[in-house]
Amino acid sequence: MSHYRAEGVVLRSFRLGEADRVVVVATAEQGKVRAVAKGVRRTRSRWGGRLEPLTHVAVQCWRGRGELDTVTQAQVLHPYLGIRADLERTAKAFVLLEVADQLVQERHPTPLVASLVGALGVLEAEDPPLLVPAFLLRALALEGAAPQVVACSECGATDQLVAFDGPAGGVRCRAHASGRGLSGEALGLLQAVLGGQLRWALAQPAGPGVAEVAERAW
Repeated sequence: MSHYRAEGVVLRSFRLGEADRVVVVATAEQGKVRAVAKGVRRTRSRWGGRLEPLTHVAVQCWRGRGELDTVTQAQVLHPYLGIRADLERTAKAFVLLEVADQLVQERHPTPLVASLVGALGVLEAEDPPLLVPAFLLRALALEGAAPQVVACSECGATDQLVAFDGPAGGVRCRAHASGRGLSGEALGLLQAVLGGQLRWALAQPAGPGVAEVAERAW
């Protein structure tokens, strides 16, 4: 049994008993943390509002022998008020949280949380149209499941890449075309996202097919 401190994003929460709440936090250091915040639903609670979903927090928890840890301290690092004030941005943010909830494992450190925090910061400041598709692709890359976007997944050809087939592993050349047609613009954006040019890709308009390709890859 021990105390630990971690930073992360609150993914969701639900009631427990008369006054407590269970919070699920994606953290870089501890992976997914499920912990009880005792008494936070009482009117006089000092820090219940600090553990709402879509909040970047620093928490200190006590790990006992049960399935749930216990939150002993919580500090808000960023409340993302700019996202909460906009319905469309809020919807996009919860897509990102859902992806993190599916991929982050309990007790397993992960770089995905840093990507999540970065994506939420960008969403609050700019709301680029390609943010959600780019995050989906980056999440797959961090999981080691990124699609092939440089060469045909069938024969390895690097020219005449005209289609994308998620189940077949990625882009396809003209000779082995299957799946969905892919424009040269969309291909360039996919290669930029997965090739380390994310900032440039996010500055581009949402070209035809990029979001659909990301969803098919996912």
